[in-house]
Amino acid sequence: MARKVSKIGVLTSGGDAPGMNAAIRAVVRTGNYNGLEVYGIMRGYQGLIEDDIIRMESRSVANIIQRGGTILKTARCKEFYEYEGRKTGYENLKRRDIDGLVVIGGDGSFRGAVKFSKEFDIPCIGIAGTIDKDIYGTDFTIGFDTAVNTAVEAIDKIRDTMDAHDRIFIIEVMGRDAGYIALHSGIATGAENIMIPELKSNMEDIIQSLQEKERRKKLVNLIVVAEGDEFGGANEVQKVLSEKLPKAEIRVCILGHIQRGGSPTCIDRLIASRMGYHAVESLMVGRHNVFVGILNNKMNYLPLENAVKNKSKISEEWMKIVKILAS
Repeated sequence: MARKVSKIGVLTSGGDAPGMNAAIRAVVRTGNYNGLEVYGIMRGYQGLIEDDIIRMESRSVANIIQRGGTILKTARCKEFYEYEGRKTGYENLKRRDIDGLVVIGGDGSFRGAVKFSKEFDIPCIGIAGTIDKDIYGTDFTIGFDTAVNTAVEAIDKIRDTMDAHDRIFIIEVMGRDAGYIALHSGIATGAENIMIPELKSNMEDIIQSLQEKERRKKLVNLIVVAEGDEFGGANEVQKVLSEKLPKAEIRVCILGHIQRGGSPTCIDRLIASRMGYHAVESLMVGRHNVFVGILNNKMNYLPLENAVKNKSKISEEWMKIVKILAS
């Protein structure tokens, strides 16, 4: 019989994502509703080690569901990579009798949770808070929908000036290891080419395509590039294209961190609320050390270790769609 959890901690770790506040709110209020004490851990694992832990009540999370970022702050913590750092964090939890932990973050945050749980027998629940949508076992991650809509809005505006000046525009979006933002925003804005880390880009094919379109007097072309593409991002792609297409007007726009900020969309607020609720429910019923995801609109509970070992993959069908629709 699983031991009863009575006090839980919640933290946000790694890169921030719109909707994290909605998840924090759901964890706190679900915990309070069920008679649990809930503690917010500031700045992720860094605050766990430094004992920056605060008691949270229902009013602590009032008026935050619409806010981007995270009220608990976030940080990347090198000390947590070491056993002594994790032990210090455990002692800080033990001092307050906190016997369960909800970790909102990406795969790096989950790796830390897996180690921590194994070493100190603290049940952990993972909630996918990452704009990259690269976590295995879920159709959604908190923040992706907001980030991709931010990118689409920006690219739509850039298209106006592209069309006015007959230019080639190379737009760089976030995605160091995953190309979902580039893929989705590129399809949604009618990009002629999309370059992502998961698939090898054939620059010769892209150049031939642009040359052929130049002959057809189609001078307005949009290329969406994930920052982690093999060529090294938009600036490097521009260098290659400028050499091969000396007459073309080529401009670069790097969207950068605007994709992380802003008020979360309805979808991000809903999935964050749903995941936060089920994270607390999991701790209460003894479903420990799992990742809480959503597959086919149903909750999916995956061993946390599996979520770390596997990666969400982009199907070849998507790239076929890109090729056909951009022709």
